[in-house]
Amino acid sequence: MTTTAPPRTGAPVRPRRDGWIPASLLALAFVPSASGAARLVDLSGGRTTENARFFDLPVPILVHIFGATTFLLLGALQLWPSFRRRRPTWHRRSGRVLVPAGIAGGLAGMWMAVFSDLPAHDDTTLMWLRLLFGTVMVGGLVLGLRAIRRRDVRTHQRWMARSYAVAQGAGTQALFLGPYVLVAGQPAGTFKAVVMGAAWVVNLAVAEWLVRRSERRSGQPSR
Repeated sequence: MTTTAPPRTGAPVRPRRDGWIPASLLALAFVPSASGAARLVDLSGGRTTENARFFDLPVPILVHIFGATTFLLLGALQLWPSFRRRRPTWHRRSGRVLVPAGIAGGLAGMWMAVFSDLPAHDDTTLMWLRLLFGTVMVGGLVLGLRAIRRRDVRTHQRWMARSYAVAQGAGTQALFLGPYVLVAGQPAGTFKAVVMGAAWVVNLAVAEWLVRRSERRSGQPSR
């Protein structure tokens, strides 16, 4: 008579390695963060023809740089699943910094898009795109905050991911435009606006896909 061995229980579960998530996000955030730091150094050196438009609006540019950089760096850790599960208290506390920083940075960016002089290579199409996606970012943060207040975690995660995707637009835009700049120089007009708009759309599409995939893995129904 033969018997079947009972299934093994309590076997160690190999932890999922997800450190690539914050590493990738921080790498993508490097370009806008470094650009912001360079802008601060530039402004500290005095007014020039190149930075005159920023001297005309010093408060919005400072708020935008510090707010957006804080949002990008803290957001990379917020979107790290295993870190978030291990440190739920940190997640909540940093969220109280991250959300106001993101809202302030987004509003300051929209203010500059409207009230500062257009750079030589930009046009009004790009200005409207900045306003559109800035509204998505700020509105997403507000909706995400409202959702978590009523304990709707799924909706909170979706809106926070969308807002972060928009904030990371500058990094993706650098990836899209970088090769062109090296070969042909700085793009301008409608072409530049279309490429930068495409970067925001790609980021949002990827964020939506990742959030929905996470929901399917955790057994949460999509809606």
